[in-house]
Order: sequence, then structure tokens, then C-alpha cells
Amino acid sequence: MNDSNSNANQPFDKLPIFSLSSVQMRTFHVTWLTFFACFFGWFGLAPLMPTIREDLGLTKAQVGNIIIASVSATIIARLFIGRLCDTWGPRKTYTALLLFCSIPVFLVGLANSYETFLLFRLAIGVIGASFVITQYHTSVMFAPNIKGTANAVAGGWGNLGGGVTNMVMPLIFASILAAGYSKHDAWRLAMIVPGVLLLVCAILYWKFTKDSPSGNYEDINREIEVAEKADWREVVLDWRVWSLAFAYSICFGMEITFDNVAALYFVDNFHLDMKMAGFIAGTFGLMNIFARAVGGIWADSIGRKWGLAGKGRLLAVLICIEGLGLMMFSGAVSLWVAITWMVVFALFLKMANGATYALTPFINPKNVGMVAGIVGAGGNIGGMMMGFLFKNPNITYSTAFLYIGGMAVLAALVIAITKFGKVPDYANKSLKVNVLERV
Repeated sequence: MNDSNSNANQPFDKLPIFSLSSVQMRTFHVTWLTFFACFFGWFGLAPLMPTIREDLGLTKAQVGNIIIASVSATIIARLFIGRLCDTWGPRKTYTALLLFCSIPVFLVGLANSYETFLLFRLAIGVIGASFVITQYHTSVMFAPNIKGTANAVAGGWGNLGGGVTNMVMPLIFASILAAGYSKHDAWRLAMIVPGVLLLVCAILYWKFTKDSPSGNYEDINREIEVAEKADWREVVLDWRVWSLAFAYSICFGMEITFDNVAALYFVDNFHLDMKMAGFIAGTFGLMNIFARAVGGIWADSIGRKWGLAGKGRLLAVLICIEGLGLMMFSGAVSLWVAITWMVVFALFLKMANGATYALTPFINPKNVGMVAGIVGAGGNIGGMMMGFLFKNPNITYSTAFLYIGGMAVLAALVIAITKFGKVPDYANKSLKVNVLERV
């Protein structure tokens, strides 16, 4: 399908992965690739933390504060970014975010104390708001029958950056060491790589995407004017929004937390070197190649028969199994047992991520950006709260994982009792969907 077709200005009702001929698919591929680069910038420091901890003389509590800072700034940013997507448009919003966040990524190497490093880590965390734009943009570009799948694939392939970062950044660090630089300089110079990636993606996003299938928002003023009149109270008073935010705090919140602590956990608990710890931690993120997409595809399939209620029940089951897997992981006494249970809870965690955003775009069609922002912020609130567990000197990392597993079971119960409503009319092939009428 290409831009000259009669449906060129409408959301796609299928996902031709290998196509670049339409604005919908160009936007899809640039969006997930950009989100991938954002994970490099956001978590590029995480696999280097054993060296950074030594270089800056950080305590466990200070490392915990840094973990909290890395996700807390994203909470507010995601709320504002969602609204900007609804009004300003995802193309301008994403480009501006990339340009702004490249600055602290480049400059974090200037940090020479705990306080300055913490401030840079806080600023870098704003880039986590990129997720809202990613999900918003794919929601605009694809029709209801494929929306959950498109969101899950784009989000999953973007999240893959977290796994690749854990594997690649230690190798970049080692290469800089081999060139004759000290550890003190190597981790700082390594962050130039994700900074450059962010700038490249800003250019790609501006040049190759549009706000919607019918054009950029400045060219479709009528739709933007209607969007600005959407009632935000409908969103904040909707229990389903907060239920999904709670669910996302457990699945995505755990994902970004694990991206932050995994290398440290494997170094400290199993006495691995930084490269091996990074490789094992990276396998956690690599599962996004398929796992998040499976969750979205599965949710869309169930939604066609059982509606949003069926999607909700699937999400509850996935989060419950994630929680049980986390509990087993927390008690692992050998490396191979820990890896096995990590793979188990990671699989269901990432499928839960995909299933969450197979529901999110259907909660309030006129406020997709705001709903996506609140649910996405829920993920970062979860990550921030988990950071306090890992900061506590009286709680081991293993015990923290156990507590989070218990919270996951509770979140599954909340989702199970939430009434999500009926399914949209997937069967209507003539359904017209513009940037407002997404369901």
C-alpha cells in the first residue's frame, strides 16, 4: 500500500512490517527506531553503574536515589507530553524532546560528584516521556482492529533498546579503555554515542513522519480545535484509567527498574564482571523482540471475540504470572536458576506491557494522548516507588523483588475486578478513523 491509494489518508487496518511506501509505515518504523535510541540515552548509564559507583564513591542509598531520579522526572514529563501530542502534534513534540534530552546525555560526563551526577540523571529521565509519543503516534496511524498489535510491536522493539544498551555500552566502555583511557574517562566518553543517536533520530523524525495519515496538525486545524475542547475530567474521573496506570506501574515499572539494577544485582550477588552481568541483564531486554508484540497480538485477538473485558482478563492473568515469577526469582540461590526465573517473569511482564496498551487507546477516543500519558506515568511512578525499595539499606535486592512480586498479584486482582466495557466495532470495514475518532 502506498500514499497514492484511496486509503492513504486513513489509518491502516493491517501492519505490513516490510513496507516503507506509506506515511503510516514510515512513521511506524521511525517511531520504534527513535524509541529504541531513547532507551540508549535513558539507560546508557545503567550497565556502567558498577564503575560509576566506584569512581564517584557512591553508597547504596545514593545509588538508590539515582535510580529514583532516572524515572521520576518522566512522571511529570509524560503527563505534559500526552497533552502536547493532542494539540501540538507528535512530530514536533518528539523532535523537541530528542533535541532537549540530548543535552544532558552529552554533558553527564562532566559530573564529578554525587550531586551533579544525580542532577544529570534526573534531566536524562525526561526522555522516558518518548514512550507516550510512540504509543500515541501508532494509535493515530492504525485502525482499531490492529491498534493493539501496532502499539505492542512499536513499544516492544523500542524497549529492546534497554536490552541492547546493557550489552553494548559495556563493550563501548571496554573499547575506550583499550584505546588507553582510564575508567574515570571511559564511562563519560561512552555516553557520547547515545547522545549522537538522539540527534540523528531527531532529524529522521522531523523529515520522515507526519502527525496523522491525513497530514500534520497545522494542516488540519479543525481537528485540532475539536481536540482542544475534549473534556479532561472524563479522563481523570475514569476508574479504568487509574486501574491501567496501576497495572502499568507493575509491569513497565518493573521493566525500567530491572534495567537500572540488573547489572548491579548480578555483579553483587553472583560476582560476575561488568561485561557478563551486562550480557545477562541484556537478555531481559532482548525479549522485547517478540514478547511485548505477543501480548498486543494476543489481546487484539481476544478483543475481537470477548471485547475489552476479555483484554482486561488477559492482562490480569499476565500480571499475576509476572508476580509469581518475580517471587521465585527473588529466592534463586544459583546463577542459572536466577536466569531461568528472570526469563519467566520477563516474558509475562513484557506481554503485560503490550496488553496494557491494547486497552489504553480505547478508554477515551477524544483524549488518547492524555490517557496514554497518565497510564505511561503510572509506569514511572511504579519504577520510582520500587527505587525506594532498592535504596533502603535494610532491604536486600532479593527481598525487594519479593515485595514487588506480591504487589503484582494485588495489581492483577484490581485489573480482574475492573469493568472495561464493550468492544469497538472491529467488523465494520468501512470504519472511518481520523485523529479524533480512533475507535
